[in-house]
Amino acid sequence: MPPALRPAAWGAALLVLASGLTACSLLAVSGDRTPLGAPATVRPPKQVLLSATQTLDDTGGARVRTVEEGPAGRRTAAGTVVWGPRDAAELTVTDERGTGRLRSQDGTVDLGYEGAAPLRAERAEAESLDPRAVPGAGGYAGGWMTGLISNPGDSAHTMALAGRLTSLGGEELAGTTVAHYQGSAPVAEYFAADQGLTPERLAVVLGYYRERGVTAIGYDVWIAPGDRLLRLRATAVGSAGTVVTTTDVSELGTGTESPAPAG
Repeated sequence: MPPALRPAAWGAALLVLASGLTACSLLAVSGDRTPLGAPATVRPPKQVLLSATQTLDDTGGARVRTVEEGPAGRRTAAGTVVWGPRDAAELTVTDERGTGRLRSQDGTVDLGYEGAAPLRAERAEAESLDPRAVPGAGGYAGGWMTGLISNPGDSAHTMALAGRLTSLGGEELAGTTVAHYQGSAPVAEYFAADQGLTPERLAVVLGYYRERGVTAIGYDVWIAPGDRLLRLRATAVGSAGTVVTTTDVSELGTGTESPAPAG
């Protein structure tokens, strides 16, 4: 029988045990780790992000808040977005025109501001509703409007495919410990990874960023336990300054309970 531990030895043993539990707890909450009780292995950031985009895609909808800040000012949008069998969006936007309501349903996008005539466009031409849309730019205005009415996981998926992600460790966000990933990619590689762009549209997008001197897109992603995407941020540095677009995702499944009201 082994000798009994002296009080000092007991203290050391308890310290080792507590340290082990703390380490296991961190493994359980970090998005790039395995669940508590499983072998402690680190998943590649790309794998974590792809899993998170699939998780978000499966929910079918969420509440989002997007903020864009840059040399031209600050604008915001908040509300619900639905994707999958039916695409819909109900958002309150604040931009150069003031505060308005952006609504997307059945392939049509409506944008209305108080005291102004309502604006309407087909979903594929949503960029034309952007107050910064430039005639002759092929209908592309930086992706603000199309991003608002789309599954935010689409952008995260593009980030994962573009690669070059690194882990920055754990952070506190929305009351939980999340994993923070960061990366960047040349503009051509980043948008080439966007599977929703046709060759013609890709040429327009690349031309837009080339004219503004943007050569790379930086991105940050925050993922909570269960591979839940909570925040993504894209950073574009150009000749006129830096544009940062941050989207927070919450209340997964919101808006999917019943069809959006007509009218």
